[in-house]
Amino acid sequence: MKNKQGNYFTREWYVYASLIIISLLIISKLFYLQILNASELKARGATFRMNSQTMVFERGMIVDAQGNILAKSVPAKDIYADPKTLAKYISNSSEKPSNEEITKRIQEIADSIALILEKNNKDILELISKDLSWVSLARQVDIDKANRIRELNIPGIGFTDTYKRVYPTANMAASILGIVNLAGDGVEGIEYFYNSELKGEKEFKSQGNPEKNMTNQDLSSGYNLNLTLDSTIQHLVEQELDKIIEECQPQRAVILAMDPMSGKILGMGSRPTFDPNSYTNSKPGERKNLAISMIYEPGSTFKIITGAAALEESVVTPKQLFNDPGYLIAGSRRITNWDSDRKAHGDISFAKGMELSSNVVLAKVGALLGKETFYTYLKSFGFGSKTKIDIAGEEQGLLIEKNRIKDLELATMSFGQANLVTPIQLLTAISAVANGGNLLQPYILDRITNKDGEILMLNEPKVVREVISKTTSTIMTGILVDVVDKGTGGRAKIPGIKVAGKTGTGQKIEPETGAYSATDFVASFVAYAPAESPKIAVLIALDTPKGELIQGGTLAGPHVKKIIESALQYYGIPVSASTPSKLNNLNSETIPGNNQTKPVSPEKKPEKGEVAVPNLTGLTMRQVGEVLGKLDLRYKFIGSGLAHQQFPDAGKVVNKGDSIEVFFSSEDNTSQRKED
Repeated sequence: MKNKQGNYFTREWYVYASLIIISLLIISKLFYLQILNASELKARGATFRMNSQTMVFERGMIVDAQGNILAKSVPAKDIYADPKTLAKYISNSSEKPSNEEITKRIQEIADSIALILEKNNKDILELISKDLSWVSLARQVDIDKANRIRELNIPGIGFTDTYKRVYPTANMAASILGIVNLAGDGVEGIEYFYNSELKGEKEFKSQGNPEKNMTNQDLSSGYNLNLTLDSTIQHLVEQELDKIIEECQPQRAVILAMDPMSGKILGMGSRPTFDPNSYTNSKPGERKNLAISMIYEPGSTFKIITGAAALEESVVTPKQLFNDPGYLIAGSRRITNWDSDRKAHGDISFAKGMELSSNVVLAKVGALLGKETFYTYLKSFGFGSKTKIDIAGEEQGLLIEKNRIKDLELATMSFGQANLVTPIQLLTAISAVANGGNLLQPYILDRITNKDGEILMLNEPKVVREVISKTTSTIMTGILVDVVDKGTGGRAKIPGIKVAGKTGTGQKIEPETGAYSATDFVASFVAYAPAESPKIAVLIALDTPKGELIQGGTLAGPHVKKIIESALQYYGIPVSASTPSKLNNLNSETIPGNNQTKPVSPEKKPEKGEVAVPNLTGLTMRQVGEVLGKLDLRYKFIGSGLAHQQFPDAGKVVNKGDSIEVFFSSEDNTSQRKED
C-alpha cells in the first residue's frame, strides 16, 4: 500500500515539476519579449502597421474651381536602418578593425545620410549606433533623396514605399485645406472633414442607378475633391491679407468671400498662417481657420440684421424719423455714437441712421422690435448655431440667454455688441439679405470624382429657411447702397457698380476688468455687389489693428473694394460704364494669343526630379496655375490681370516642388486707381 502511494506522489511530483518548468519558460520568454526586447518590437510593430496603411495608398487630390491642384499625394520613401547589420558589416569589412576605426566609419555614414536628408548628423549617428535591429531614419522622403542614399550602398539601410502629401500653393488656403499626419490621415480642415472620401473608403450611390452602391474598386487610391474655391479670388484674398498685416499689424485678420446667391465659398483666408508642407514647424494657433472659428462682437455690421428684421416686421420704414441727440440711456448705461463727441444728429430717418451708423437709432429700432421678436430673428438668421459648413473646426458663437436680456442688452445687441458671432455666420446671414431673403448653407465642396473623372457626388445650393421677404431684401439693399454712396462706407465705392455695404467697429472686452476697452477694437467691413444681382459678398475683420484712426470703413473698406472690383473684372463685369474692362474674359481659356505658353529653350536638359520653367507672359491666373500645376511647381501670385513678369525666368531649370513668383498687371487697374 505504501509502495502504491509512493508511486502516486512520485507521478504527481513529475506533473507539477513539468508545469513549473513550462511556466518558468513562458515567463522567461515574456520577460525577454516585453522587457529586454521591447523597444525593438515596438519599433517593428509601428513599421508594419505604417506600411500596411500607407505603403500603397495614394490619397485623393484636392483641386479648386479652375482645376488647379491644391493638394495631392506623390510617391515617397520611408527610410530605416538595421544598426546590428550595419555594425556587423563594418566589423567584418577589414581584418579586426579597432573600435576607433568602427566609430569613425559609423560617423562617416551618419554624416553622408544626414547631408542628403538635411538632418542633424548627431541625430542620425545616435540612431544607427543603437543596439537594435530596426530604427526609423526618416519618413516620407523625396524619391530623389532616397535614390541618392540608395546609391551609397550601405548595408543595413532599407526603404519602403509610401506617399507624401504636398501642397503646390504653399500657404495659400492653408487653413482651409488643413493637414495630413504621417499615417496618411487628415487631422484638420478639409483633409479631416472629407478624410474617408480622400482615402476612398466611402460608398456612393450610382448616378445611373440610385439603388446601387458604388464602392472604390481601386483601394490604392482615394477620391478627388473639386472645391468651389477659386484660386483667382483666393489669390486676391491672400494678397489683401498681406497688405493689411503690413499696414496696421492686427493681432489677427480674416477675409471671407462668398457667392451670396448659392452659398459657395469663393475665397477664405486668415493671418497668422502656415505652410502645410512643413506644418510641424507651425503652432496650432497659426493653423486655425479664423473665418469659421474667430468669435467676436461684430459691431455695426450687425445693424444690417437688426434693420432687416425691423423692416420685415413693419415696425419701421426707411423714412421713419428718430431723434438722435448723440446718446441714449439704456438701463444703467449711457449709449453714444462713434461721432457723438462731434455732433448730435437730431431728427433723422432710419435709412439715414444706417448711413451714419447711429447706435442710438438702431437701439431704438431694437426696442421697437422687442426682445421676443428680435431673438426669434437672431435664431432664424443662424446666430448661436453652426452653419454646418463642410470644413472642420467651426465654432457656433454665443447668444445671450433670452431670459437674461434686459433693456441694456436689447439696446447693445441691436448695434452689434453683447452677442458673439463668427465671420461665416455673419456673412451667411448678410448673404440672405443680399439674395432675396433665403438663408443658405455655405459649402466649399463642389463635387467628388474618382480617378477616371466620374462624378460620384455633386453639391447643390441648400436653402435652410426663408428669413425675410424679397421686398425687405430689396429695401435693405437700397439702404446699404446709400451707406456706401453717401455714408460711412464711402471707401468701398466702385465707379459704375452699385455696392451695398456696412462698416463695423466693435469694442473688445478687457479680460482683466470685464469692461469694454477704450483702445482695442475689431474693425470690419462687409459688402456685396452688384447690389441688384450680387456675384460676390466679402467680409473683412481685423482684430486689434494699429493706427491713428481705428474704423472699419477706413482700415477694411479699401481692401473689400479691391477684392470686389478685381473679382467683378474677373467675372467680366466692367467696373465703370465709361471704361469697359479688358479683363472681361479672364476666366476664359480662349484669349487670343494668350491661351498657351510660348516655347522657350531650357538652359540645360532637366534631370530626374527637375523641370524647365515655362514662359508665362500674357497668361491669366487660371492658365498660369494650370501650367505650373501640371509641372509640379508651386506658385505665388502678385498683382492681378495678365502675367507680365516671372521669377525664376523662363528656361531656368528648377526642382519639382519649387515656387515660381508670377507678377500680374492690367491697364484697367492702373486707370481705375487714377480715377479714384
